[in-house]
Amino acid sequence: MTATEQGKFKAEIVPVPVVLKRGHAPSYIELDDEAFARSVSVETLGKLRPCFTPAASVTAGNASPISDGAAALVLVSREKAIELGLSIVAVVRGFDDAAHDPQWFTTAPSVAIPKVHSAAAPVVALQRADLTVADVDFFEINEAFSAVALANTQLLHLDANKVNVYGGAVALGHPLGCSGARIIVTLCSVLAQENGRIGCAAVCNGGGGASAIVIERVPASTTA
Repeated sequence: MTATEQGKFKAEIVPVPVVLKRGHAPSYIELDDEAFARSVSVETLGKLRPCFTPAASVTAGNASPISDGAAALVLVSREKAIELGLSIVAVVRGFDDAAHDPQWFTTAPSVAIPKVHSAAAPVVALQRADLTVADVDFFEINEAFSAVALANTQLLHLDANKVNVYGGAVALGHPLGCSGARIIVTLCSVLAQENGRIGCAAVCNGGGGASAIVIERVPASTTA
């Protein structure tokens, strides 16, 4: 909510025209505020009942809403970017998929992130790129539930100040089929606004699996 009020998402949100009455000019929706309520307090969230078992930690307050939304990315080779005269926002340094026991699906990103590898050299992640977790400036770990980001932050010993710094899907919403693109778009924006260079995004993809990608920001003044 704070990041939204500070305008952190303006660079990545496309206003959507909506015609509310036939014959009238469309209104433009620039912010979806359905996912959060300014009146909700930490104390109120703490009183919500668990959703699955009495001893569980997931509640309606720390689970993401299923929202309407879309995200888009353009992925091209450097050669095609040069041909089309495109500005490059970021380059892909590595990516990988990983999986473990489906009952622990929420922690699958902690398996995928260390494995992120160069497509030319499919070995362990950040090592092949001469990077470690400490070299990553910012992480985006998708939240179906707050517990996902929290658990993976703990398992990978990440600095919490580098994870989902503008908020995650619990605050922003979770349009199905959109998350992979959305968190990369947000990661590119975070790197640009916070002057970061290396970013890592990860998302659970069902059945105990997860996907992770490492990108490097290209300065705005740089063209193909």
